[in-house]
Parts: sequence; structure tokens; C-alpha cells
Amino acid sequence: MHPTPVRSRIRLRAAAVAAALGALLLAPLPAAQQAEAAATLTNAGFESDATGTATPAGWSTYSAAGQNAASFTEAGGHGGGYRLSHWSASTYKVETYQYLSGLANGTYTLSAWVRSGGGQNSAYLALRNCGSAEQRTDLPVTSTWIRIVTPVTVTGGACTISINSDAKGGNWLNVDDLTFTSGTTGLTIRGVDVSSLRKSEDLGGTYKSSSGTTGDAVALLRNAGADYGRLKVWVNPADGYNNKARVLATAQRIKAQGMKLLVDFHYSDIWADPGAQTKPAAWQGHSYAQLKTDVYNHTYDVLNALKAQGTTADMVQIGNEINTGMLWPEGSTSNWSQLAGLLGSGISASKAVSSGTQIALHLANGGDNALYRAWFDNAKAQGLGYDVIAFSFYGYWHGALSSLQANLDDISARYGKKVMVAETAYPFRLDSEDAHENIIDLSSELVSGYPASAAGQSAWLRDVMNVVEAVPNGRGLGVFYWEPTWTAVTGNGWDPADPSSGNGWENQALFDYDSKLLPAANWLAHR
Repeated sequence: MHPTPVRSRIRLRAAAVAAALGALLLAPLPAAQQAEAAATLTNAGFESDATGTATPAGWSTYSAAGQNAASFTEAGGHGGGYRLSHWSASTYKVETYQYLSGLANGTYTLSAWVRSGGGQNSAYLALRNCGSAEQRTDLPVTSTWIRIVTPVTVTGGACTISINSDAKGGNWLNVDDLTFTSGTTGLTIRGVDVSSLRKSEDLGGTYKSSSGTTGDAVALLRNAGADYGRLKVWVNPADGYNNKARVLATAQRIKAQGMKLLVDFHYSDIWADPGAQTKPAAWQGHSYAQLKTDVYNHTYDVLNALKAQGTTADMVQIGNEINTGMLWPEGSTSNWSQLAGLLGSGISASKAVSSGTQIALHLANGGDNALYRAWFDNAKAQGLGYDVIAFSFYGYWHGALSSLQANLDDISARYGKKVMVAETAYPFRLDSEDAHENIIDLSSELVSGYPASAAGQSAWLRDVMNVVEAVPNGRGLGVFYWEPTWTAVTGNGWDPADPSSGNGWENQALFDYDSKLLPAANWLAHR
């Protein structure tokens, strides 16, 4: 996937160095060059060039150190026969750019298909000289093509599209099939699931800003950019947390910060996920008809109480990671008509409380397109009414970022629905702070290109957000980071019935082992 230059390519690239050295983008372009610029991208797919062309037609190359040869075209494009590559055997810093003029002022979006081996000091697309603040989108680490987008506001009738590498020898990136079109979408959800927070605080957990000042965790996350809080609801959990009363209290804190609220119904007394959808103890032995009533009453009760205290839910998940259904065995996917009946009860109760509340249906395994197609084909056949399709996507379990993107694109188009990532996370270290083994604790379990470090965690959240933002037609709503406040606090373990159980997630929180906010939280302010 990275280029393998030959001597002839090197000679071709070297021939273009002298002409390109004078083109410095950080200063205004010469009038003659501005006059030659067009209002539309030229050679956006790099198909006008032969293999090894150092400066593609319509583009310019700049490197202060005379390293223009590190930017060139070669065979193996995304949609055509060629692509732009940045690569050199030695350290390099290079920019490939194109200046557009004659643009109508307004909002625009740059879209490009990219891939990168990672390891660079920086590798990004930029929109600059547009009359507004420069906008950048970093390239994800991926061996397969991914589409990323960068929005900008043009106020001076011109803009420069820029592809940048500040890299070590052997680092590579590929870019192809760019578009620059009017209009922007952006993310409307930059969310955090703080379900574990209240119990943590009650047991002595504290939270600090990145500089070490102790503060309210919700406020700290809000100040970093979070605009949506997610809270799970269990029916009658053994420890009394994540029940209606505790959810009401934390919802007040979320709304007081000006954030929106997603309520995640598990319809269980404990974790509900693809491998466990256990009925609440109080509902055991109930008939299918009674279970439908149970779902309606429980959903209505919680949501109506939230509404009564002035914290109406903005979105509701009817079930959590319901790949295989919920309330087993009556509501398993082996009996779709009954599953649809149970889901319909929850949906009806939600809308009865607030017709404006959005309804989300949530599956795990976000890279599995066959699963999502089969599941939502059944949901459509059953006539279920909902608004959002929610994905869990953990890269160390659920596949490549390109698989997530392909699934988001296909599912949003196939069903005409908004999509979001309701859960994602990544470790900032591998060792455990408590005696409980971490869920991810080996370097072999990590996603290639994303180390278990503060920088690796930041890059992961950044790239998942970029993938969701790139969903066509503005259907990508955003991302929730799962359990950023679940730090290692004695008693706040995974099992609500066992106070001695440990936490296997503290190395994926957004607060480090000194309780300080990690840099990844800053990506919650992403566009």
C-alpha cells in the first residue's frame, strides 16, 4: 500500500522541485497564480498524471527543505487508476495543494478518500486562506480506504485545499477522489455515558481537570466539549444504582450543564448485551402479554418522572445491544413478531410521554453489515417506527474503521435513518490500577496504529468521530464515549451484586490514574 519508488520516479520528481519551492501557502498567493486558479477542483482523482509525476496537474507542491519528491502520483487509486502518495525513505515534510478562487461565500465541505500507515508527526488535510480559521482533519491509521470530510466557511471568495505530511522515513499516506462542495453538516452529538459516575462519587471517587483542579465530572466533560449525556437504566439492580431514582438525579446534573439526555433502557437488573438479555427478577414468569405491559409501564414511569422534574429525555434507546433480542426467551430474534411487540411497547411509552423524543434501536458489532441488514430488514417488515440506528464499535473487537464506515453508509441509506456510534472507547495504558484484570490489557489486543497511550486514545476517538461525520447526506449524528468516568474506585466494580468485584475499564476512562482529564476528551469539541 505504500509506494516503492524507482530511479526514474526520483528523477521525475526532482525535476519539479525548483518550480515548486517558491509556493508558500502561509502567505498570500501571487496575483498571477490567483488568476489561474479555478472555482472547482482540478484533477481531483489524480488521473491526469503518469505514474511518478512529482507535481500532479492542477496541484502545487511545497517543501522548505526541497523534499518535493516525497509527493507524487502512482498507480492504485481508490476510484480510478492513480492516487497521490506522500513517501520518502528519509525524514520529510511536504505539502500538496490547490488554490481555488471565484467561490461564492458560504459553507463548504472537502471530502477525500485516504489511508495512512501512521507514525507521522502529523498527516492531515487542511482548508486554509479561506477567510476564516484554518480547518484540519487528521488522517486515520488504516490500510484500507476511508472517506473523511473537512468543513469550512469561505468569506473571501477563495480557499486552498492542502494535503500535508510531517513524517519520518518510511511513513506513507495516500489521498484520492477529492470533492469540494457547498454546504456542511457536522456532528450534533458529542456524547459521554456517565452511568457509573454517581456510584463512583458516593464511594469517594474524584475528578480533576487536566491541570489537576478537582471539579464536577459532568462540568469537566462539558467544558471539554461534550453536549450529550447517556444514562443506562436497570429495573431493580442489586446495588440500587442505575435505577430510576439515581437516573433522575444524574439527569438533573446533565441538563443543568446545558447538555441533552439519552436514556438507555436495558430491561434487566444487570448488564444487557448480545450475550445476556436476562429478564428482571420482578418480571420472571410473566407471560409475553404481561411482558409487553411491563415494558410499557417501566418505560413510561422513568420517562414521565424525568419529564416531571424538567429533564425530558431527548433520545431513548429501547434495549441495549439487542443483536439477539431482549427479555429472553420471549423477546429473542428467533421470534421476531414477539420481539417487535416488546420494542413497540417501549416505543409507544416513550412517545406517549414526549412525542419529540427520538427513538434509537441499538446493536453491537458495528462493522458487521450482514447483521445490521438482517436485523433492520426484520424491524422494517414488522413495521417498527424509530428515528436513529445506534452502533457499538470497539475497534479491538468489531473490525476495521473502514468496515464501520461502510456499514454506517449502507445502513443509513438503506433505511433512510440517522446513525450514530452509541459506544466506543480505547485504552490510554494497559496496566490495571486495581486488582481486577483489564478487559484490554495486552498490546496484541490493540488496533494497529493506535498505541495504548493518551495520544492513541485521542486518535481513536478523533477517527471514529471523523468516520461518523463523513456519512453522506448529513445522516451521521455523532458519537458517545462509553463510561469515561468509570475509574478504579473500590466498590464500584462490574458486578452490582458483589462489592468486591473490580473494574476492568479504568484504563479506557477519560480520566487517568491521577484522576486528571485526558486529552482525548478535547475531541468532544470536534466541529
